Amino acid sequence: MRPTQHLGVEAGDDRVILSGDLVVWTLHRLNAKDDARIDLSALVRLDTAGAWELARRRAAGADLTGLSARHADLLAAVTAALPRAEAPKPAVPTWRRVLQATGRLVTGAGLYLLQLAEYLGRMLAALARTIRHPTRFPLTALVHHAQETGLRAVPIVAVMSFLIGVVLAFQGSEQLRQFGAEVFVVDLIAISILRELGILLTAIVVAGRTASALTASIGSMKMRQEIDAMRTLGLDPDRVLILPRILALVVMLPILGLISAVAGLLGGAVMSWVELGISPAVFLARLADISVTHAVVGLGKAPIFALIIGVIGCHAGMQVGKDAESLGRMTSSAVVSAIFAVIIADAAFSIFFAQVGL
Repeated sequence: MRPTQHLGVEAGDDRVILSGDLVVWTLHRLNAKDDARIDLSALVRLDTAGAWELARRRAAGADLTGLSARHADLLAAVTAALPRAEAPKPAVPTWRRVLQATGRLVTGAGLYLLQLAEYLGRMLAALARTIRHPTRFPLTALVHHAQETGLRAVPIVAVMSFLIGVVLAFQGSEQLRQFGAEVFVVDLIAISILRELGILLTAIVVAGRTASALTASIGSMKMRQEIDAMRTLGLDPDRVLILPRILALVVMLPILGLISAVAGLLGGAVMSWVELGISPAVFLARLADISVTHAVVGLGKAPIFALIIGVIGCHAGMQVGKDAESLGRMTSSAVVSAIFAVIIADAAFSIFFAQVGL
């Protein structure tokens, strides 16, 4: 039952006199226009609801007089707890927003590169420990991952490279025929495939195929807390998980690059024979005049591309959280990052070899 409360409201000439109890049950007796001067000397009880109403009226310009010390303390506490409107923040200039966004991107990219360098160092440290203790080398895991990343990728790499050789021969013959230099299509095919396209396209295929597989396999183990279980059992995840996967890529990508080069040359030879009438003997004779430096330059990129793909895939897998959404996000991010990094590295190699004259 609601307790009996009474609030007296007496209107004077220039003030309103309140007496009795100004509590939540008697607030309705206050006139909404009683905002000029309020005399509280006869007030007996005051609760937080009444103090809130007095604080609101004082903020609106009312003059409160006659407050007892006890009521003044309550009113001060309620006034201090009232929410205050925050001053509007000044608009950020466009040039500052652009600089802030650019700074965040650069900082994020720098941190990402530092993390990749950390995982590369962890792999090299695991390799050094394995060299000191050869019996701990995960040979079975290395063979398994070499089969998964290399042997199973041979069909798609060979078919893709064969078709690339066909396209190069066809497009080159269309252009060179205008100048009567059809025989130089052999040089076009050989240099393009041996130096750039063969290993680059192979690395892109492996990046899309293997980086996602690395992220998914390591990420699923992280989701199921298998990596924590390895540490509990005294197993080194860097040696058990990261090292064999990256080493398998380093071993198999040059082999895939060589298969790609052979398939691309074969496709170019077939198309040259069909389109230009260049016989296989003439094609091989012209091919023998091509410097072996182009093949060395192309295959020399393969271990670096393999390191890039492996480190990015393993890093993304170790960043997976405990939900499936993070696994999908990191898998997609690993594929995009690996392909982008391979293309950037190939461009850097091209500039470097041009500068040194290779």
